[in-house]
Amino acid sequence: MAHDALIGRLEPGQQAALALLWSLLPDMRLVGGVVRDLLAGRSVADIDLATPEPPEQVMQRLRAHGVHVVATGLQHGTVTAVLDGAPYEITTLRCDEETDGRHAIVRWTQDWREDALRRDFSMNAMSIDQAGTVYDYFAGQADLAAGRVRFVGDPARRIEEDALRILRFFRFYGRYGRGRADRRALDAITRGVARLAGLSVERIWMELQRILVGPNVAAIMRLMAQTGVLAHILPEGAALERCVRLVEYGAPDNAVLRLAGLSENPPAVAHRLKLSRAEAGQLAAFGKPGPVPDTGMSEDTLRRLVANEPHDVLDARIWLHQAAQPRTAAENAAFTQLRDRLRRIETPVFPIAGRDVVALGGHAGPEIGRIMGLVRQWWLDGGCHAGADACRARIKHYLGAKAAQS
Repeated sequence: MAHDALIGRLEPGQQAALALLWSLLPDMRLVGGVVRDLLAGRSVADIDLATPEPPEQVMQRLRAHGVHVVATGLQHGTVTAVLDGAPYEITTLRCDEETDGRHAIVRWTQDWREDALRRDFSMNAMSIDQAGTVYDYFAGQADLAAGRVRFVGDPARRIEEDALRILRFFRFYGRYGRGRADRRALDAITRGVARLAGLSVERIWMELQRILVGPNVAAIMRLMAQTGVLAHILPEGAALERCVRLVEYGAPDNAVLRLAGLSENPPAVAHRLKLSRAEAGQLAAFGKPGPVPDTGMSEDTLRRLVANEPHDVLDARIWLHQAAQPRTAAENAAFTQLRDRLRRIETPVFPIAGRDVVALGGHAGPEIGRIMGLVRQWWLDGGCHAGADACRARIKHYLGAKAAQS
């Protein structure tokens, strides 16, 4: 393809930045995902580049022309040029000397094909120079056009180099794959699944959440189950069909919600995968024991639920309840109506505070909490409609009842 047909698809600011970088590093090429997505006609998020020059020389040349450079990974040959606030990673061509499945010792090379050989999939191993010429050493363009996610060279060796490529295979197959998945890749994954044990749980969760919110989740989850990957990353048990129904019924692409649908033991999963505090809290809230909004509930009952729980938590519980078993079209429509009803309910706000109890004669200390609890329960029982005056009258009622008992 001509220069304008590919690089011309980038944003004007990206094109200007590349023009400057190419003026300083003329042998540099676009590599990896940016090439793949330009050829696929997709939007480009990050721009990665490679060059034969060693990283110290790259930094020296850029800084000499006023470009801000950060040494982001010198041991792996990577520096980051920052232009108009946007990062452009530039990595020296390299090949692996040693690898243990997680970390690699690399050496610099001048050989573009040797550098491409260390990449994971053929569609990620292409490069583009400043003239717009595409360099494709492993039939990546043909694989991309056919929807084939194929490892570069021997799949087993690529997995030995980095076991995370097992999960990356499923993520890329979900986004770019069509038809049957590559048999050699699946066989290598099945044989190498135990290598996932060598990965940090943070890396596993990073890839799993991308898979869960990506396209074709149902098909990908089934493939992961067939190859033994799902059982390995979720040893607590996986509710595969519930997760599939969650997606098929139209649940939002929320990774934590889909993990809640997939997991048989969410608290244990949250602990083992070291979810962030916010993610773990969300997962716990979605599965918290208690009333779940139901299609037969009255408006006042729904108001009570909304007063006690955020809308997004209730929405998630409805989705999980809906996906717990196969549903008819009529049942799914009823759940949709239920979610619509909940969304129309503004969160009721309890209209009084502890100071109201004190102002009406209550004593500071435990009595305030007791009276507030009684009034709030009365307010909830009434559908959260009572205003401040009615609630204060109720405070007087409870204070008077206590005085009569004394």
